[in-house]
Amino acid sequence: MEAALIIFALMVFTFLGLGVYATVKVVQATKRGVDRTITQARRTVEDTTLRAKSFGQVGVTGALAQLRLDLRTSMRSTQQALQDGARTDASLHESIALFERLSAHGHELDDELKRLEQDPDRKRLAERLPDLRERTARITQAADSLRWAARDRARRFAEDDLSVLSAQIEVESGALRDWSREPVDDLAAAAAAWDAAQAPGNAAPGQQPSSAAGSAAGGWGADQPPAALKPAAPAPQYPWQKTPRPESTT
Repeated sequence: MEAALIIFALMVFTFLGLGVYATVKVVQATKRGVDRTITQARRTVEDTTLRAKSFGQVGVTGALAQLRLDLRTSMRSTQQALQDGARTDASLHESIALFERLSAHGHELDDELKRLEQDPDRKRLAERLPDLRERTARITQAADSLRWAARDRARRFAEDDLSVLSAQIEVESGALRDWSREPVDDLAAAAAAWDAAQAPGNAAPGQQPSSAAGSAAGGWGADQPPAALKPAAPAPQYPWQKTPRPESTT
């Protein structure tokens, strides 16, 4: 009785533990989904704000907003392209590692541009603007290079696979259309030709069977013995021939 109670208690605790574990996992998944949604919403709001500033404001403020928008757009597109390509191409993992190092510089520049947007010293900002543009161009060019290289690699693999598949389909289509002669018909024709060549009475016109046998024997060279020295083969017996009766001695 005590053993049954212990087993029942263990089962209850097991089910409770599984329930708690499943609940925690659901809560974590929900939290990740909510965080992802909040992050995407925040990015959308920031991008919309930057577009409004780049188009609605002139001078240093509009230039800084445009630099941030160009930087974020390039980095986000490259990250998405590398992540999508890495699902089918393991060689892109090294490119992702390089992009993560590049992202550190991109985040640092984006934070600096964001702080400079609030700086009231427009004269100093105007002096630093060429350097900020150069840094942004270097980062975006590197990101664009990675992105287009990954896309070119994926397109090349797709083209190679399509070429191989097209060649295989052409071969299979040709085999399916070859219905004029089957292998069985070829074997039957060869067997019929062999039987016709071996049948008696099919010697070439103008030749006797004995002379044909002699020429065939001498065809290998002068060292072969003459056909006349070989014992004659017994005459073939056919089922339609009657056996001659022996002569009566009486």
